[in-house]
Amino acid sequence: CSFLPKFSIHIETKYEDNKGSNDSIFDKEAKDLEREVCFIDIASDEIPERYYKESEDPKYFKSQKTGRGQLKEGWRETHQPIMCSYKLVTVKFEVWGLQTRVEQFVHKVVRDILLIGHRQAFAWVDEWYDMTMDEVREFERATQEATNKKIGIFPPAISISNISMPSSTRSAPSSAPSTPLSTDAPEFLTVPKDRPRKKSAPETLTLPDPAKK
Repeated sequence: CSFLPKFSIHIETKYEDNKGSNDSIFDKEAKDLEREVCFIDIASDEIPERYYKESEDPKYFKSQKTGRGQLKEGWRETHQPIMCSYKLVTVKFEVWGLQTRVEQFVHKVVRDILLIGHRQAFAWVDEWYDMTMDEVREFERATQEATNKKIGIFPPAISISNISMPSSTRSAPSSAPSTPLSTDAPEFLTVPKDRPRKKSAPETLTLPDPAKK
C-alpha cells in the first residue's frame, strides 16, 4: 500500500491435483510465520448476501460442456477431476494498538474474496473451458483494461510546470526561487516621507533653581 507503508497484503498461490490434503505445501515459504489453516468450500460456505447469484451457486449450477455440478454435501470426496488452490495470505499492519484487529479484519475480507472468486471460476467453466493459454492471457488483458476504465485514472494532486523568468530577475540557480535584483524596500514597507515625527517627550526640560525657595 503506497500511501501507508506499514500496511501490506501478500498472497501466494500453488495448485495441486488433490483435495487439499497437502498440509506442508508452504513449509518452505512460511517456516517462521504463525499460520492458521482455513478450508474454503465453494459449495457450502456462506458468502455475503449482496454478492449472491443463483447462477453462480455451485449447488445449482451444472456445466453444459463438462457435465460438472451440481455440488452437493461431500462433493470433494466424490467428484473427479478435482484440484485444490492453496493460498498463503500474509497481512501486516504494523500500527500499535490496531494491528491485531485490522489484520484479522483483512484476513476475513480476503477469505470472502477468494470464496466468491473461486465460486465464479467454477460457475463460468463453460466460458473458459475451450480457451487456449493465449486466449486466457488476452481475456486477462481485456479484463484489466476494462477494470482500469471503470475505476478511472486519477491525475496527480500536485503538478509542476516550468515558467521561464526574465534573465534580469534571476539571481540564483534554477532550483532556487528567483528574487528581483533590487535593494529598495517593497512598497508596503516604505515609510512615508511626509509623515510627522511623534514627540514622546518635551524638547526642553526646566529644573527648579535650588537657591530659590
